[in-house]
Parts: sequence; structure tokens; C-alpha cells
Amino acid sequence: MKKRKYIFLTGGVVSSLGKGIACSSLGFLLKSRGYKVTILKLDPYINVDPGTMSPYQHGEVYVTDDGAETDLDLGHYERFLDISMTRDNNTTAGQIYYEVIQKERRGDYLGATVQVIPHITDAINEKILSVGKKTNVDIVIVEIGGTVGDIESQPFLEAIRQFRLKLPADDTLVVHLTLVPYIAGANELKTKPTQHSVMRLREIGLQPDMLLCRTDRPLPDNVKQKIGLFCNVSANEVIDALDVSLIYEVPLQYAKVKFDELILNKLRLEKRKLNIEEWRNKVERYQKVDRTITIAVCGKYVELHDAYKSIMAAFEHAGMENDVRVKLKWINTEEITEKNVAQELSDVSGILVPGGFGERGIEGKLFAIRYARENKIPFFGICLGLQCAVIEYTRNVLGKKDANSTEFDPNTTNPVIHLMETQKSVKRMGGTMRLGSYPCKLRTGTKAHKAYGKLEIAERHRHRYEFNNSYRLELEEAGMIISGLSPDGDLVEMIELEDHPWFVGCQFHPELKSRVARAHPLFRDFVAASLEYGK
Repeated sequence: MKKRKYIFLTGGVVSSLGKGIACSSLGFLLKSRGYKVTILKLDPYINVDPGTMSPYQHGEVYVTDDGAETDLDLGHYERFLDISMTRDNNTTAGQIYYEVIQKERRGDYLGATVQVIPHITDAINEKILSVGKKTNVDIVIVEIGGTVGDIESQPFLEAIRQFRLKLPADDTLVVHLTLVPYIAGANELKTKPTQHSVMRLREIGLQPDMLLCRTDRPLPDNVKQKIGLFCNVSANEVIDALDVSLIYEVPLQYAKVKFDELILNKLRLEKRKLNIEEWRNKVERYQKVDRTITIAVCGKYVELHDAYKSIMAAFEHAGMENDVRVKLKWINTEEITEKNVAQELSDVSGILVPGGFGERGIEGKLFAIRYARENKIPFFGICLGLQCAVIEYTRNVLGKKDANSTEFDPNTTNPVIHLMETQKSVKRMGGTMRLGSYPCKLRTGTKAHKAYGKLEIAERHRHRYEFNNSYRLELEEAGMIISGLSPDGDLVEMIELEDHPWFVGCQFHPELKSRVARAHPLFRDFVAASLEYGK
């Protein structure tokens, strides 16, 4: 049986310190040394998955190839490690409790009283062991959501305490990410938040092996010694996690302070050669880029950028490949009208309408799309963005002024977008959309074909509504190109306009497959077209 190592990463003081980026960066460094790595996100919330949660609550819902709706941190894992995650890489408290209750209902516990300890904690540890076995990796990194002290996190932390007891000491490691704030009035870095955070962790029975200290300036040796003394770790086990302007700098910073080497030493693993020059060169080259283009993101969650986390990342990757910095102009489509649309979009080189649900802000999106179409501004519509492009074209080119989606107007006489046939019998909301990776065939000679460089692709979906084929012929005769179809020819996956420099819509979510090593081809070509328009 393969001997496997486990690294647990916890967080303290405040949320949003960057545990996901820390796990991704460490995973990248270990992978770059030739180790096979995977990451598991343990989320303490009771929801079975984030699929029915509002973006204001949870940010982006990330979808894997196998159709799991997961935490947005899995996007970071995939982008840094350049591997595809599955539903096994994200577990919520809701899933754990649901599985335990199902076992109890079947009688698997033989009438025993079902309790948090041992039944819930055992189920958590089974998940940790399972993801390592299924992927046959050398190292499993486990990120525990939330912060130490949260009531809902306690079963997960207790499970880790038990997990460590069952394995040799050098097979597991706890890294605690904490905040060391600088108080300007006192001109001093404050260590008390870190001390109290570690104290809470030790009360649970977990002694961190290393501290990853998020800070806006390097920690002096005396501060590291103080933290180490009060937190029961050596000063060299107190690692700076400095703020950076670009998240892809984080692995380089970790490598500089030899964070990964310290991890390998503690886990008694061979210190293989680190190969990150390609990553370093790409980041350093991008940091020197001095030209900028502005692209409008026209959505209804724009005040919460986490709702578009993967789109933001995809633009960074596309910028890297086009040697340009993409500045995003966030446009709230609830505030876009026919009168102000030109004023709001006159300074942009490209317009993107992202996915979403519900009728709020739809009319503003239609005004933005019409402005892009009529003024030959590069346009990219994703999921709902494609649907809105079809509605706008039907209204303003075909003259069917009441054209709509049945999601927004069930009584429209021109339902150019309607509920998918397979969705009509669905009653439960969670996990029932068209989810995951599906194949698509592209039309020869289209912009989609040019971007991908091949005629058969596979992309990830998350939707219930679809292009209504009753309008396909009429729209094609009016100049809309159906550039991508499902293999059976039944589902429209991509559309384009023939009399426009770059006007493309897709029913899937290409941002989910963009990587640092290779930008998604649609984002790459959209940014290139926007750059050309900007000239």
C-alpha cells in the first residue's frame, strides 16, 4: 500500500486570508518537484453544495468536469496545479451529515446512538483517505474552510486531531495561516491575533507545525521569535506570507523563503529539484507589460467580484498571452438604459456579458449587447450572455419585439430561449441543472474553430434554459451563425455574427478551464480582438 502524506491547512483571526491560494501555491511547488498532489476542500456549512446559494453568500459556484457544484477555491487548485478536480475534492458538512443519516436510516450502525464523535468525525476522515486513494497521489493537502473558533468547524478540526493519532508523526503536518496586522498608529506589527488564534487551535488538541503569517511587510527576526515562543514553534517555522499584487507571485514568494523545502523536511520526503522557471518567466514578463485595455463586464453581481472569480482569472491568463493588462470595468446592468448605454460603454474595447439567473438586470444587458453589435465592439457572451444575445438579435434584427426567455416571461409569444426538455420534469433545485463537461462540434471556418484549432471540444455547463430550435433557421437566414452544436445537432452551444469583427456567444462556461499555463482560446482571442479594436 502506497505511503501517503497529509498536509492540513487551517486559518485563524479572519476569513479571506487566502487559504485557497496558499494550498494551491504549496501544491504547485510540490508538484513542480515531481510529487503527485491533490487538494481537498472541507467546507463547514450545512448546505449539501453551494449550487443553490446566492452569489452574495458564497461567490462563484465552480463546476467540475463530472458535474459537481463546488467551492470557488477548486478553481484556484485547478489553475495552479493544472489538473482537473472532481466532486471528491470538495466536501461540505451537509454532505457528511447527509451520508451519516442515510447510513443510520439503513441500519448500518446496528442501532447505536449516532453522534458527532465518532460517526461524523469518522466520515470526515474517510473522505480524506478516499480522495488520496482515488487519485493515487503522494501528498494530499486538506484545506479547512472558515476560521478556528467557528462552531461549525469544530467537527472537522476534531477529525484531524483523531486522524493524526492514527498515523506516524512524520506522515501528517498542520500549517496554520494567520494574520499579523500592522498598526500604523503604534508603528508596530501585532502578534496577539496570531497568539490567540493558535491558542484556540491548541485547545482543540491541534498543535500547528508551521505558521504561515499573512502580512503586508516582512516579519523581523524578533517578531518571528516572539510568535514562535508563544505559539510553540521554532522561529524558522514562522513563514512570511507577504501581500502581492498578483496571486501568481505567491508560489515564487514561498519558494524564495523555502517554505516547500521545510515541508519536505518535516514530512521526511526527498528534496527533488524544483522546476518553476517557466512559471517565473511568465509572471515576470507579465509584470513588465505596460499596455492596457479596458473590457466591460456587464452583470448584476458586479459589486461582488467573487461571483466572477474564474472570469477575472481567465482575463489575467489571456492578458499574459497577449502581452496586455486587462482592466475590467464593472457595469451594473440594472443601471444601464437606452439613454446612458453609450456613455457607459464609450471607453471600452470589449464587452462581456457573463452568466447568471433571474430577470433582474436583463434589459440593461440587452442594451449593452445591442451597443456592441451595432458599434462593432468585440463582444463575448457566456451562458446567459449567449441567451441575451439571441434575444437582442431576435428583437432588433428580426423585429420580434416581445422575444424573450421563458425564464423571464413565461407568456412571451416568441420564446427564443426556453426550458430544456430534460429540465421540465425537474422539481428539486439542487444539483439538477445541466452540469459538467459535454462535447460540442464546431462549424468549420468560424471564429470558434479558429480559436480552438479543432472541430471537437468539451466544455463545462451550468444551465437549465437553452436556445429554441424553432427559431434556428430564421436567425441563421438573418445573419446569425450557429458555430457550435451538441454531437446530435440538437443543442445550440455557440453563436456568432458574420458581419462583426468578433461577436461570439457560448452556452457553456469557458472560464472554468482557463489555466495560467494556457489561456482559454476564447478568452485569448476575445482579448486579442479587443486589443485590435483599441488601436
